[in-house]
Amino acid sequence: MNKLKLRPESECKYDIISLGEVMLRLDPGENRIHTTRQFNVWEGGGEYNVARGLKRCFGKRAAVVTAIVDNPVGRLLEDLLYQGGTGLEYIKWVPFDGIGRKTRVGLNFTERGFGVRAAVGCNDRAGSAASQIKKGDIDWNSIFGNDGVRWFHSGGIYAGLSETTPEVLIEAMQAAKKYGTVVSYDLNYRASLWKDIGGKKKAMQVNREIAPLVDVMIGNEEDFSASLGFEVHGLDEKCSKLDPANFKKMIREAVSEFPNFKAVATTLRNAITATKNDWGAVLYAGGEFYDAQLREKLEILDRVGGGDSFASGLIYALMEGKDPQTAVDYGAAHGALAMTTTGDTTTASLKEVERLVEGGSARIAR
Repeated sequence: MNKLKLRPESECKYDIISLGEVMLRLDPGENRIHTTRQFNVWEGGGEYNVARGLKRCFGKRAAVVTAIVDNPVGRLLEDLLYQGGTGLEYIKWVPFDGIGRKTRVGLNFTERGFGVRAAVGCNDRAGSAASQIKKGDIDWNSIFGNDGVRWFHSGGIYAGLSETTPEVLIEAMQAAKKYGTVVSYDLNYRASLWKDIGGKKKAMQVNREIAPLVDVMIGNEEDFSASLGFEVHGLDEKCSKLDPANFKKMIREAVSEFPNFKAVATTLRNAITATKNDWGAVLYAGGEFYDAQLREKLEILDRVGGGDSFASGLIYALMEGKDPQTAVDYGAAHGALAMTTTGDTTTASLKEVERLVEGGSARIAR
């Protein structure tokens, strides 16, 4: 494997920081969004979830870079972030205008689905504080240079939030590169984010500009197709999410065009029902492919955040210098565990991940 060169722990304040929006997720539990009378509230965001997982499950020093409006709803989000344990010193607090005309906290409503009823998500996040961050708002030289960071993570969700967020991402990645910080990026294509600002064409334009700055690229087949233009051929829709051979061809094409990718990882998911998924993963590193165990008919309680937890397990293992096979196994195991609990974020422990990687069963642990 072309080893990732990480900065020494001793010269860095944080092992990882993530840049992205952190939303309030309103969860109707077993009910539907449009009929419920109460919600559970969690914090979550595709980029933040990765840093949080590295802190809570894997014990790494983590922080989040974002913006939050300074009102009671924003402070509720802050209170949830405290429980997540990531450093909050890089949060930009934005004054509240009284009714949210200028800025707000983004909301995500997600119902989990059950059986033949698929999970449903509905975002209410336009105009959020995090989406309004502009180039020059964050002192990246201070973060990467003075404080020191070993790994930087962000993704395509943040890239699609506004006209300014891609510029912020590129500015951050360029600064990370300057100071020797490893950069990972999860393409995380969401049609709803892009459809009103140019659709797939715009998503591809933005992500292809970002891709040359990425060391570790993460995404599934839809992500690579919609965000970078690499197609998976030769499979019917029923099987496309499970055959690693087609992903491997696509990944080789991506690495050929973007030789800066030192590693490329993808999850393999086939949703048999909302509550039973086949789940696996593939990692490409050093010119070789490594396949995680395919878990057939994995029982799902809440699928949101499974991919983010895969990313944090993968990053942890790579950060620790573990071999590529171990890295993809850790990612797949952590993602599987995250989907057995409610909320976007992990509640797993390193011991549980290791037990699953080693082939442990669901028998009660006493």
